[in-house]
Amino acid sequence: MIAHADHLTPATLDRAQRHLVAKALAEFSHERLIAPERVEGGGWTLSVPGSDAEYRFDAIRTALEHWIVDEESIRRLVKGAETSLDAQTMILELQPLLGLSDALLPVYLEEIASTLAGAAFKIAQGGQSAEALTEADFQTIEAAMTEGHPGFVANNGRIGFGAADHAAFAPETGRPFRLVWVAARRSASHLALGAGLDEESLIAGELSPTEREQFRSRLHDIGEDPSDYQLLPVHPWQWENRVAITFAPDLARRDLVLIGESEDEYRAQQSVRTMFNATHPERHYVKTALAVQNMGFLRGLSPAYMRVTPAINDWVFDLVAGDATLRDSGFRVLRERASIGYTGDVYHRTPEPSPHRKMLAALWRESPVPLVSETQQLATMASLLHRDGEGASVATALIRASGISAEAWVRAYLRVYLRPLVHCLLAHDLAFMPHGENLILIIDHHVPTGVFMKDIGEEVAILADRSVPDDIRRIVSPVEDQEKALAIFTDVFDGVLRHLAGILHIDGTLPETDFWRIAADTVDQHAAEHPGLDSLVDLRADTFAHSCLNRLQLRNTLRMVDLTNQSASLMYAGALTNPIGRSLLARQDPHETVAV
Repeated sequence: MIAHADHLTPATLDRAQRHLVAKALAEFSHERLIAPERVEGGGWTLSVPGSDAEYRFDAIRTALEHWIVDEESIRRLVKGAETSLDAQTMILELQPLLGLSDALLPVYLEEIASTLAGAAFKIAQGGQSAEALTEADFQTIEAAMTEGHPGFVANNGRIGFGAADHAAFAPETGRPFRLVWVAARRSASHLALGAGLDEESLIAGELSPTEREQFRSRLHDIGEDPSDYQLLPVHPWQWENRVAITFAPDLARRDLVLIGESEDEYRAQQSVRTMFNATHPERHYVKTALAVQNMGFLRGLSPAYMRVTPAINDWVFDLVAGDATLRDSGFRVLRERASIGYTGDVYHRTPEPSPHRKMLAALWRESPVPLVSETQQLATMASLLHRDGEGASVATALIRASGISAEAWVRAYLRVYLRPLVHCLLAHDLAFMPHGENLILIIDHHVPTGVFMKDIGEEVAILADRSVPDDIRRIVSPVEDQEKALAIFTDVFDGVLRHLAGILHIDGTLPETDFWRIAADTVDQHAAEHPGLDSLVDLRADTFAHSCLNRLQLRNTLRMVDLTNQSASLMYAGALTNPIGRSLLARQDPHETVAV
């Protein structure tokens, strides 16, 4: 059967192109890859090197060199004549400025094409209004997200998914599907379990008695002893496209055995390879290896890397749960309770590691659903940066629905997001990857009252030489104090808050100067409440190093960073003025805007 692509029309493509060109102008300018110049009489222009083409547009620049580009104002001119907007053409034109090699250019252009395809689908699908999303359930909000990562231009690659795969497995389609289960021979696989959890209770909590009996019967029927195997969930795409082919010898010798599909239906989350149990929401998320290319990584899971994932999660969970400041902030973590990986394949015996070693693994993460009350709403934090099809923002809609002032709402939000992250860094040298998709907001009467942090095992780091159990020593990654501060400056201020501050500013909801003063108050209040902290990290410094995400992806679209040494992988573009820097706030009129 042919999978149709009815969403790909001139009208949807035009809107998708305009939005992506606007984002490219904004984010490449933010990272100082391009330098638009002011036009006399208003607006901005960007000349294409060695060409008669130029881009003209209107934009507001706010703190952290954040560009808010007016999408409808963008024009591409060639010798003064207007032409259509085309994001791929723009990348070709700007290649000399972007540092994108000839060898990797086609890969990046394909990721741009895939990003446009995803955007066209979302435009054609429509979606709920921002106001409606303030009342929507957890998974409706999850599927409604349209932007992907706010900083990356090529943010929706999914190279490897076909049209039918997109329809079946993309989070924005909201379609449920069943997981594939395989049995992996114990001698060729590894199961790691969190504290207080054993294999029997894990599987009993995830599968019905009928499923377990069917899976055992399948092994008996082929003459195998079920006790010789462990159960491993696999994404349907991964089974069809990789496991059944790439691991054919392993299946033939019955180190791997296909035993059936899940009874439960799952829904893909924004991260694509993480699935929410739609049939039993109280059961664990399941995160699986998925060999599609997206945003600088092949989205596999390493069995070796995940051996200590439950132990890392237990250690972080205990630290967070035992800290009074974090409890008071409503800050919690969702533990990855178990992990399993298959290592019996030939790829694990090659001299050098490769992505093939990350094709067959999975983990189980706690669901937040049973951890909140019936009056509380759950929502991905990415929703705060979401605009609906008419341009209305969820953040502004939430503030209006809350019945409190914008200032009070932002204070409440920063109390549950910024304050605990600052405390983790200053009190424990602990850093997460706190972008919007990695946090789940707990909302009560439209006001954030807490958060769940997730993706602990792969993302957490201790940025000083602290004593930890030997089995989780890999998360210790000491850096200098100025780089340590980037866990807040880059990942929180630049990665999340500059976008939110810009949205609220342009909406007329809260001036950005007020937003950053509240952020400064949040940091100062934490300092006043914890005078005994001896951290040398200065979050009120006047400037900080400008660490750039798109530069990483443009340097290597296939492997953006070395996960074993992320610090060495970073790319910088000078320094940014800290919007809560002492000097800046001291000389700023409380009522003026820094927008230019």
